[in-house]
Amino acid sequence: MEAQKKSAVSDVGAWAMNVVSSVGIIMANKQLMSTSGYAFSFATTLTGFHFAVTALVGMVSNATGFSASKHVPLWELLWFSVVANMSITGMNLSLMLNSVGFYQISKLSMIPVVCVMEWILHSKHYTREVKMSVVVVVIGVGVCTVTDVKVNTKGFICACVAILSTSLQQISIGSLQKKYSIGSFELLSKTAPIQAASLLVLGPFIDYYLCGKFILEYKYSSGAFLFILLSCSLAVFCNVSQYLCIGRFSAVSFQVLGHMKTVCVLTLGWLLFDSELTFKNIMGMLIAVVGMVVYSWAVEVEKQSNARITSVKNSLTEEEIRLLKEGVEKAPVKDIELAEPKE
Repeated sequence: MEAQKKSAVSDVGAWAMNVVSSVGIIMANKQLMSTSGYAFSFATTLTGFHFAVTALVGMVSNATGFSASKHVPLWELLWFSVVANMSITGMNLSLMLNSVGFYQISKLSMIPVVCVMEWILHSKHYTREVKMSVVVVVIGVGVCTVTDVKVNTKGFICACVAILSTSLQQISIGSLQKKYSIGSFELLSKTAPIQAASLLVLGPFIDYYLCGKFILEYKYSSGAFLFILLSCSLAVFCNVSQYLCIGRFSAVSFQVLGHMKTVCVLTLGWLLFDSELTFKNIMGMLIAVVGMVVYSWAVEVEKQSNARITSVKNSLTEEEIRLLKEGVEKAPVKDIELAEPKE
């Protein structure tokens, strides 16, 4: 019971850190990148800054002995970094080429895509209650976020790349941690330098394609520099908590509960930036929250059911072994005569 309580507290802490840091970085980036703020429109390069600071924190942590460095094959780190960078680039291109409505629908489709991928890659199955709660969450978030839906060929391809690569990245985080018995921060400290280097090299060209300007043309102010530092600092907590959450939960749980951040962003946008909050938004948020609560309940019921089944199987096996042993010890030994084959 004591261990379960500590584990529950750690789970809540990891999730709270992810929600707070994710919502915080969205608010900071909104101020940094909006035209009414500092108009820093270089999203891909900014992500490179995020991973560079994260990599620096990881190196300091390893050097001071705060975290231990475990071996992960370089080819797996490179493969994971390519997938993660495709996710970031695909999301940026999808947001640029598609309407906001289609972009939101593509993000919502990640939940079923992750479910199918986990079923194909790890033979994972889901209960009826889990499936129903996922549908409720998707409907709720769709109601409060999806507006106009316009589709074009380039945008559709970029959205597909973003969905597949993001889903694969989130599944890979958990599988790599289990495969190499490596902690979330240790894995992040190994992948962050590769992602930082590649994004800082390619990011300025991708941003030039997205917004038509090079980052060197941007005129920095003290306020913009301060918000870049704030964004990078929050990114460290956001990246660490993401790896922590996926390591503790599943990729599907991370996606479902991650929509709580969407609800928080809409609410804070209304409170801090005078964003419009309609009756449709409120109803969608309420439906999404209900779906998240039902999902948490369904996952807990599934865990308890699996635990009972495992306990029963174990007890039956032990009982069968005991009876077999007793039967062998008490049974008299009889001679067995081989019958002659009849002709």
